[in-house]
Amino acid sequence: MTSSLTQLGQAASLPPSPDQAVLETVPNPHPGSLYLVRFTAPEFTSLCPITGQPDFAQLVIDYAPEADLVESKSLKLFLGSFRNHGAFHEDCTIAIAKRLVEACAPKWLRIGGYWYPRGGIPIDVFWQTGPAPDGLWLPDQGVPTYRGRG
Repeated sequence: MTSSLTQLGQAASLPPSPDQAVLETVPNPHPGSLYLVRFTAPEFTSLCPITGQPDFAQLVIDYAPEADLVESKSLKLFLGSFRNHGAFHEDCTIAIAKRLVEACAPKWLRIGGYWYPRGGIPIDVFWQTGPAPDGLWLPDQGVPTYRGRG
């Protein structure tokens, strides 16, 4: 089941870029069941493509798996590869979602990118593959809109 994995259970350094990162999957042990998997990355970082300054976000990724699950260590390394990658908030958020869809072909996926203020303006980016499947329990992503010190 895990013999094809190249990163789990061994030392693996951060990929130099998201394009070089490998997202691995494992077979879903419950392929006929409708359920939600949530990954939360509260310390996501990337770089502004213009200034090179760091940007910070909390990502919440929800997906309903089909045949495969995303292997979490490969996801951690993939997300970490953005640390030295220059891209706008919208590009990072949508690119992550599309790579996940490409890797595991879920029944459904959504992502919330809750970006901390840049130039005094927080940017939140949301994307999903389409309507959620009937009967799928969707909890709130649990991240309030940015209120500063208010």
